[in-house]
Formats: sequence, structure tokens, C-alpha cells
Amino acid sequence: MNNQPRYYKWEMLALLWIAFFLHQGDRQIFNAVLPLIKADFQASDVQLGMVVTAFTLVYGVFVPLAGCLGDFVTKKWIVCLSLLTFSAGTLCTGFSTSVLMLLLFRSAVTGGGEAFYYPAANSLIGLYHQNTRAQAMAVHQSALYVGIVASSWIAGWVGEAHGWRSTFYVFGSFGVLMAVVVAMRLRNERHDFTPATAQSDAPSLREVLRNVLRTPTLYFLSLAFGGMVFAGIGYMTWMPTFLHEKFHLSVKDAALHSMLWHYIFAFIGVMVGGRVSDRLAARRRTIRMEMEYLGLLLGAPFIWLMGASSNLTIVYVALAAFGFFRGIYDSNLFAALFDVIPPRYRSSATGLMLSCAFTVGATSPVLLGYVKQHVNLSIGLSSLAFVYLAGGALILVATKLCFPKDYIHEAKSK
Repeated sequence: MNNQPRYYKWEMLALLWIAFFLHQGDRQIFNAVLPLIKADFQASDVQLGMVVTAFTLVYGVFVPLAGCLGDFVTKKWIVCLSLLTFSAGTLCTGFSTSVLMLLLFRSAVTGGGEAFYYPAANSLIGLYHQNTRAQAMAVHQSALYVGIVASSWIAGWVGEAHGWRSTFYVFGSFGVLMAVVVAMRLRNERHDFTPATAQSDAPSLREVLRNVLRTPTLYFLSLAFGGMVFAGIGYMTWMPTFLHEKFHLSVKDAALHSMLWHYIFAFIGVMVGGRVSDRLAARRRTIRMEMEYLGLLLGAPFIWLMGASSNLTIVYVALAAFGFFRGIYDSNLFAALFDVIPPRYRSSATGLMLSCAFTVGATSPVLLGYVKQHVNLSIGLSSLAFVYLAGGALILVATKLCFPKDYIHEAKSK
């Protein structure tokens, strides 16, 4: 029994929702104003793709360290310092005068800062929410959708009206302020729980690696997540430019519509997926894995249609369907992982999974930039469907071959 206030776990979730909103919003504003940055710096598509690739690589390199750190030190301060660092990086990005400075602030500061947020935050949610785990994680995941849609529209509007730099000033300043608020309200999790649940004796690094790396399901989930991130980052980086150039939308409208339909329906999908899997998990162990591979396999045809169609309305429909099935996948992304990883190792496992995913996904922006420059962006976006199909197949195989042996009962991990 813990001595936390009755509603604290929901207050904590609200604080983390705002932090994750900024985490994703700060990432997306660069993509939203990409045409304006390109015109200002006279940069090539490959150079701009390289900025996003460098950001993603730095994230992928640091996130396993962040995950291990989350199993050894207080998660509250990891979350707060992460929010402060990536917000400061976003603020400084507005002062960039060259592609090199963009690389420095976007990758080293913003990317490095963002890497430390998710493992600690996700582990906190798993610690406080047990019977409501998938639902709580789905709510947290919805901040990604709202953050990307809202930031795309705000960034496009501010960028067209006041210049692309003002977008980074606004988001960065607000993030620094929120870091102070979160530091004041978020609690130290180790003081909130009795020794039975608080993990007061931190595991050794050797123990963490031994227990995490001997779980085959983790490898399949990580590779599939890598495919999903590859497709997702490629889509988020180049879709606003695709609508701007192919359908002649303004920067503001392209930034909004490239994300709006996708993430409205992703929000629906993530809430439906989280609710359904929580209801069925007690009597169907594989439900979270099943939601994962169905989300990827069913979303793939709409990714192809998104890039191939010459009708703007059909593109929006494809974005919506792609988003809904992406939400189904997202709703159980880490809930499925936590079915095979004990609580004391979950931050580390989350970090390793994120590292694999973002290292794989890092190549997407620059590869699509090359395809755009030398072939055709429509072909590049449509080809992301095959990556989704491969990811879905990997999870399907893991569900049949590895998951039954790797599955753990929550009671066994306490």
C-alpha cells in the first residue's frame, strides 16, 4: 500500500502529458517551418534531412544511457532536467545562423535533452498505474499527437507571420517555464511507496543487462519499433513539404493538414487500443502483442496511398486511416514490453528499445531527402509502407515463438 494522495497518479500523468507535449512539439516545429529555413539558409534537401538525422542519432545514442540512469537515480529529476535541457536547445535554435549551428543546437542540445525524458517518465507511469497501465500510457501517448498537430499549426502560423526563428523562441521559453512547474509538483517516487514496491535497492548494471538482454521478445519489439520510427520520422519530416510543393498549400496550411488528420485519428486509435487491451489482458495474455502487429499491418496500405495519390482528399483520408492504426500500435507499445520485463528493469529496457528504434529511424530523413532530390518524394513516402509490413511481421513472429516463454506475471516481479 502506498501513501500517495489518492489522485496524485493522475496529477503526475497530467504533468508528464504537458512535458511530453513540449517534447514532441519542440521536435515537430523544425519540420513545420522547413521550407522557410531552406529559403533562409539556401540549404539543400539532403542538408536539411541531415539535421533531422543527426538529431535522431544523438537521441538514439543517449537514450540507453538515460534508461539505465532511470533505474539507478530519482526519475523526477531526470524528467525535469530533460525538459529544461531540450527547451533550452529549442530556444537557442532560433539564434542559429548556419546549418552547422542548426546541427549543434538541434542534435547535441535538443536531441540529447529529449533522450532522457521518455524512459524515466514511462517508468513512472508504470510504477503508479498498474490496473490502468495501458490506459494511462495511451493518455500520455496522446500528448505526442496533440503536441505534433498543435505545434505544426502554431509553428506554421508564427513562422509565416513573424519568421521561423520566433517559433523556436516561443516554444523554448514556455518549456523552460514548465520545467520549473514540473520540478515543484512532481514527487520523488522512492518516498511514495513502501519498500515492497519502491525498488529501494537499485539493481546493479550487470543485473539489469543480464535480465533485459535475455528476453527475446525485446529484440523483435525493438526492431519493429525501429521500422515504425523510420516511417514516422520520414513522414513527419517531409509530409509538410510534400503538401506544400505537390498541392501548393501555404506553409501554414501544409504544416497543419499534414499532421491534423493523421493525429486526430491516431488519438482515437490510441484510446480505443488502450481501453480494449486493458479489458482483455487478464484473460488473453497476447492481446497487447496482437494490437501491435495489427496496427502495423493494417496501416501499411494507407501509407502507400498517402504518397501515391494525386487527389488531396484521398491523401487526407489515407493520413487519417494511417493515423488510426498507428494509434492502435502506439496504445500498447510499452505496455507490451512491460509484459515481459520486471518493473525494476523497465527504464533500462525502455531505453534500449528506444535506442534501437531511433538508431534505425535516424536514416529516414536524409534518405528521403536524397530520394526527393534525385527521384521523387511521392515514391519515397509510399515506400515507407513496406517498412511497416516488415515490422508487423516481426511482432507476429514474436507473438508465436517468444512471448509465451517471456511473459511475466506482475506479482512475480515485485
